[in-house]
Amino acid sequence: MTRKSIAIDMDEVLADTVGALINDVNKRTDLDISYDMLDGKKLRHAMPEHDGLLTEILREPGFFKKLEIMEDAQDVVKKLTAHYDVYIATAAMDVPTSFHDKYAWLREHFSFLDPQQFVFCGRKNIVKADYLIDDNPRQLSIFTGTPIMYTASHNIHDDRFARVNNWKDVENYFLGDIEYNI
Repeated sequence: MTRKSIAIDMDEVLADTVGALINDVNKRTDLDISYDMLDGKKLRHAMPEHDGLLTEILREPGFFKKLEIMEDAQDVVKKLTAHYDVYIATAAMDVPTSFHDKYAWLREHFSFLDPQQFVFCGRKNIVKADYLIDDNPRQLSIFTGTPIMYTASHNIHDDRFARVNNWKDVENYFLGDIEYNI
């Protein structure tokens, strides 16, 4: 029997990119932004007058390397690898300067994964996996396998896809009926 495969997005699924952006924006402006203020919008749409600042922050060397890991992500991904082929699929082409930092971040936080299973891409319709866990409805809508929406501030009003709110939900979705010991 062949193992099923799961592709997992990095930003806002494994890594708290928006949290880091909010922290950096708040340090540089007097906006005092919080997640609650986003209410279904991307950060750049919540503060269009500062779009250039967001681009500047995203392009800074080291930005993606300093991201906090989402709670329970490491533990659950490790458990998934016992039953599924796991790939990390990140849209690094959205910020081409992010490749080095994203790769280093993945190697540090997910050292148990084979880096040959890291996919740095643009559109995720090129990823041939059975499942894609992603926060971006645009990526999920073009994926050819089963799309699973990971809840983020910008997608809370989108109900087109199966949804997981956190990594415990991911664990239950994929491993709920499986007995495992790691």
